[in-house]
Amino acid sequence: MLKFIYDFLPIIIFFGTYKLTDNDIYAATTAAIIATLIHSAIQWFMHKKLENQHVINLVVILFFGSLTLLFQDDTFIKWKVTVINWIFGLVLLGSQFVGKKNIIQRQLGEAIQLPESIWVRLNMMWVAFFMFCGLLNLYVAFYYGAELTAEARQAIWVDFKMYGMLGLTFAFMIFQIFYLQRHILVEEIIEDISEERAEEKAKEKETI
Repeated sequence: MLKFIYDFLPIIIFFGTYKLTDNDIYAATTAAIIATLIHSAIQWFMHKKLENQHVINLVVILFFGSLTLLFQDDTFIKWKVTVINWIFGLVLLGSQFVGKKNIIQRQLGEAIQLPESIWVRLNMMWVAFFMFCGLLNLYVAFYYGAELTAEARQAIWVDFKMYGMLGLTFAFMIFQIFYLQRHILVEEIIEDISEERAEEKAKEKETI
């Protein structure tokens, strides 16, 4: 949970800066870039490496954030959310066909034992989630509230980026935890039954 909040710090800082500067999207973008750079530096200092997701996030925020500031156009920073979600989704999808294990299985496989079919299902759930978030962001950023002013629509998108995306991600993670627990319990029951049957067969052989 702490890592989840820590990874969302640049978004929280973006939101806070936006509100504190009277809805200045460019000040918020600058703050997000600086926060992401500091976040990456801390990760490198602590672990001597950056996780792939942090590298992707850093490159995307630097690219789209710089374009936003250069052209003074918030279209780029709005697209950033969709692009990064779609990149994550495509990377997870690609991992399904490259190597023996998909990314979700590589991350959790040492701690949890599950059938291959469940790992595939979990991975594809994340693919669908990231693709959905990317599409939803485009809708909120460019189509929702078309009758409102540009400033009002921008404020709605910033609120959605903070509360909507954060809430969706948290809810989906909770769903995944319950989903995993259910299958872990089933696997434990199957293992117990298998062990009992093995013991019974061993006893039968001894009596013979």
